Amino acid sequence: MSLFDQISNDIKEAMKAHDKVRLEALRNVKKVLLEAKTAPGANDEVSDETALKLIQKLVKQGRDSARIYTEQNRPDLAEEELAQVRAIEPYLPAQLSEAELEAALRAIAAEVGATTLKDMGKLMGTATKRLGGQAEGSAIAACVKKILG
Repeated sequence: MSLFDQISNDIKEAMKAHDKVRLEALRNVKKVLLEAKTAPGANDEVSDETALKLIQKLVKQGRDSARIYTEQNRPDLAEEELAQVRAIEPYLPAQLSEAELEAALRAIAAEVGATTLKDMGKLMGTATKRLGGQAEGSAIAACVKKILG
């Protein structure tokens, strides 16, 4: 079953369970996936890889919004955003711990021959392709700077 189909089924389950937060979050995910599916050149399909990237983007946007709401002293709206993020996070692959991320990046750095900050672009390109679903770009960048710096 594709990720799109799984989300569609989970929407039905959320409706039956009267889980409004999860229902709203999953409907938002499905809307984004439908937009990607109907985009020019998509051939009315969205791969699981593309779906994961879009879901990651939604999670990042939700966290950023929650941070801004917190800064603006609106904890009610921040909690709403974080609840939606928690509802869609299970569709993402498990995130790497800081130690696992550093070990993976050290291995990639050795593989591509990155030793100084000048090689950061080369290392980041390879790392984001391999670890994109398992770590946020900002976490990867911070760890790369730590390793090469």
